[in-house]
Amino acid sequence: MKEEHVILVNEQDEQIGLMPKLEAHQKALLHRAFSVFIFNDKNELMLQQRALDKYHSPGLWTNTCCSHQRDGETNIEAGKRRLQEEMGFVVDLQESISFMYKAPFDNGLTEHEYDHVLLGKYNNEPVINTSEAASWKWMLIEEVKDDIAIHPELYTEWFKVIFDKFYEHLNISS
Repeated sequence: MKEEHVILVNEQDEQIGLMPKLEAHQKALLHRAFSVFIFNDKNELMLQQRALDKYHSPGLWTNTCCSHQRDGETNIEAGKRRLQEEMGFVVDLQESISFMYKAPFDNGLTEHEYDHVLLGKYNNEPVINTSEAASWKWMLIEEVKDDIAIHPELYTEWFKVIFDKFYEHLNISS
């Protein structure tokens, strides 16, 4: 199996190189990523519970799917590819916000990403890839915000950062 590479970027999201994914996370180098948020018609967010054997953040809840773009792949192409690979469906996606964040993990790895948030609509059940996701659920975004405040340990670090920015960006009123 070919080693996966990430796209190294500068603070303007301009590509400056490629590096093996694990090495980039070990060195905490800024790289391009995306996070897909899928909503249904009830304004519920599809959450994914990461597979229990993931090398970081196993078993934690996070957004519908997220990953890294491949060299030459657009944000939308990458989001659709991983949505199919992880959750078993594809929908139209649109770009929303993007921003940088840095989240170190206990195992010595660090996510330092220029993250592109992608939005989509879907009203059916996914067919999850169990090597990627242990489970899934729909939650109202207000419930997600409240649950993160009460149980932050149940969610991935990047999701907490992204959700805070994303929630404000949506300007949702109760």
